Amino acid sequence: MLGTVNRVLIALAGLLLLALGGSVLAVGLGAPSPSWWIHQGRHDVLLSTAERTHWRAAHWWWPSVLAALAVLVLLALWWLTAQVRRRRLTEVLVDTGDGEGALLRGRALETVLATDAAHQYGVAHAQAVLKGTRTAPQVRVWLQLEPDVAPEDALNDLTAQALAHARDSAALAKLPAEVRLTSVKHRAERVT
Repeated sequence: MLGTVNRVLIALAGLLLLALGGSVLAVGLGAPSPSWWIHQGRHDVLLSTAERTHWRAAHWWWPSVLAALAVLVLLALWWLTAQVRRRRLTEVLVDTGDGEGALLRGRALETVLATDAAHQYGVAHAQAVLKGTRTAPQVRVWLQLEPDVAPEDALNDLTAQALAHARDSAALAKLPAEVRLTSVKHRAERVT
């Protein structure tokens, strides 16, 4: 969801800046300004003296300006913390059968899953990241395949071996996975 929010905010900011910048450039180059535009000519100032001092005497002006700026700062801080927040699952709850359960470190499961996947035939490199909750983890796996490996075979091997081992070792009923496959870059072979 955060990726969607980022894209929407960046698109809106880009469109707003493009519209404002384009209209300022057009008016500055001598194009007639639209009726809704705040500047009427290329020598018009951004804020006149009357516009700058108009709201000074109003008692509500400065508190509302400060409140608006505080809201903008809080939104910017929320966005920043959302960007740097850890998105990895730190631990998985393993059902031990005694009603208590045990905690398995998420990094340990990720490392074992990636190592198991990397030992498959035709996999040059593997990486795994756990998402979700402690009781319902999900995994995202990236596999870098050798050029001669069929993606279907690599995916079947991953499902039957590495994912099955991880699911069984953590005593999970299911372990949903998103797998991204890429190939190793290699030079073309010469035919003589």
